[in-house]
Amino acid sequence: MKTLIVYDSFHGNTEKVAQAIGAVFAPDVTVVKAANATPEHLLGVEHLFVGSPTRAFRPSPAITQYLAGIPGSALAGVKAAAFDTRSLIDDTIPGFLRLMMKWFGWAAPKIAKRLAARGATLALASEGFTVRGSEGPLVEGELERAAQWASGMQPSP
Repeated sequence: MKTLIVYDSFHGNTEKVAQAIGAVFAPDVTVVKAANATPEHLLGVEHLFVGSPTRAFRPSPAITQYLAGIPGSALAGVKAAAFDTRSLIDDTIPGFLRLMMKWFGWAAPKIAKRLAARGATLALASEGFTVRGSEGPLVEGELERAAQWASGMQPSP
């Protein structure tokens, strides 16, 4: 089964998550940065993962542009899932910003909505992977959690 993982990354954290997901589907997987993704990458794809860092409560401009460039029903029959990387919400984050994060949310649900609008079947609930601060690193165990989450899209043996 051909799997495509399209991601954007500013500090390398989302790329690490994309690679961890890709390892689950190796060897028939392509992991590509959104800026380098072409319509040809979608040919024959059965599984599609799209991931972005959460920037200003939404996906990065490169992911937004990639999703907008997918023709109307091009993802019909494709099982898809969305993921993001996001800041750890803890007591060091000011209360107002914590409230804003809860109100406006994360990138992954917005990506999932756009994938579904292009005809994809959402095979997994969108997921977020946590980084420390705004630049990371990823919280310990997140790469393993990403692989476990992605394995939910594989058919049972």
